[in-house]
Amino acid sequence: MAKKAKGNRIQIILECTEHKASGMPGTSRYVTEKNRKNNPDRLEIKKYNPVLKKYTVHKEIK
Repeated sequence: MAKKAKGNRIQIILECTEHKASGMPGTSRYVTEKNRKNNPDRLEIKKYNPVLKKYTVHKEIK
């Protein structure tokens, strides 16, 4: 049988903060998982933005 989805690991979406502020069309988003028990706060990770062609800060939106 399959395991139940209830647990500490949840799926989140990371969105670029610089791209949103620049007003350019489109958006840079990444989907990842985090452990709710170890990281209860929202994540901020530097990830690559292909539209701006540089590494920027991505914040958790969901």
